[in-house]
Amino acid sequence: MDALYLIAKNMDVRHYANKHTLMLLAVSSLLFIVACSSSVRYTSVGNAGYSGSIAVNPRPTSNQTGNDVKVIIPGQEIRGFASFYGDEFDGRLTSNGEVFDQRKYTAAHKTLPFGTKLKVKNLKNNRVVYVRVNDRGPFVEGRELDLSRVAAERLEMVNDGVAQVSITVMQ
Repeated sequence: MDALYLIAKNMDVRHYANKHTLMLLAVSSLLFIVACSSSVRYTSVGNAGYSGSIAVNPRPTSNQTGNDVKVIIPGQEIRGFASFYGDEFDGRLTSNGEVFDQRKYTAAHKTLPFGTKLKVKNLKNNRVVYVRVNDRGPFVEGRELDLSRVAAERLEMVNDGVAQVSITVMQ
């Protein structure tokens, strides 16, 4: 016991305590900052010109989970309306797990299998684009397809926001 007293008497206990308190405070602050930092949120937000179908729907139906995937026949044609993803979705995850890139020729469809290649024709001006299905949607009534921005630009439908299209299953 006397040895401990002599060691404590010769050591500056306040310096030792302050050093460890500062270290604990620094580690706690770092953990707090990391825990509270913002991260990418994969949410679905729509507005007037865009369906906002990127991301998993919080209450998916059987169509959106892939349990009800359509049987497709190459050459099959579907007619309907197409919209396109807004810029705010660039970099977010699609339903098949890919990161959405608005400069790639991709599309969202409610039931066609991921990887299905489509020929999309704007019926207003006969412009054509080829895309690959990598997402589910659109989640807006009356829309058949959501296109990436580059595909919408190729179809010259960006100003309109929505276009009547012919969709042909390629493979």
